[in-house]
Amino acid sequence: MSVISDNHDASRPQVPAADQTLRILRHLATRPAPVAASAIARDLDLPRSTVYHLLSTLADHGFVLHLREARRWALGTAASELAGGFARQQPLARLGRPLVAALADRLGESTHLGVLSGSDVVYIVEERAPRRPALVTDVGVRLPAHLTATGRAMLAALPREQVRALYPGSSAFSTRTGIGPGRPGELRELLRSIRAAGYACEDGEVTDGTRSVGATVLDASGWPIAAVAVTWSRGTGPSGTDAATAVVEAAQELQRRLR
Repeated sequence: MSVISDNHDASRPQVPAADQTLRILRHLATRPAPVAASAIARDLDLPRSTVYHLLSTLADHGFVLHLREARRWALGTAASELAGGFARQQPLARLGRPLVAALADRLGESTHLGVLSGSDVVYIVEERAPRRPALVTDVGVRLPAHLTATGRAMLAALPREQVRALYPGSSAFSTRTGIGPGRPGELRELLRSIRAAGYACEDGEVTDGTRSVGATVLDASGWPIAAVAVTWSRGTGPSGTDAATAVVEAAQELQRRLR
């Protein structure tokens, strides 16, 4: 029978490696850009050898990315999927649903809320407007982020090194209708214009004959945790300016409520 002594220090982690791993992940999540391993060791007061070993294990499982040229470490797609799973299960979908519904009422078009999962968008809320055609953005559907308004809005808010890791070459790009960015340079130019505008658009790149406008939702550290978008048939619906204004306002309100 095991006995815990009276002088056991409750503040000391019982599994140091697990505690150190979680501290590293939390540290990376709060940084605005990828971080050097030496800086992680210094900031967390951990041995450098321990930090390197833990980072290597995390990289093996996809939770961090090693940006070799920059000699920096960033969160990986597996970490993003954890965030997406949390978002799907509770607060993001719960808080976002009434705002997405109000946006659909305001514009008279179908609206949705999505999260980033690697280089895909996963839709967690959809509000279909009355007498509007069904879209491909049902809850649970995954679409390539570089083609969708929601995905582009979130990619534009990611560190550039993270985008390069997700799209290292032409083979990382897929297409649905034969149009859209097909090379890293084209995506960089597109994301630069999105950052300047404050919102993202797509026109016929997900489904021929439809248009979308999306805006990102940032957490307290500036990381894109979701995006709100509206989709309508080309030749009908709101003007692009009106749609962008409404979507940005909805995204900012959701951001405020989450914080």
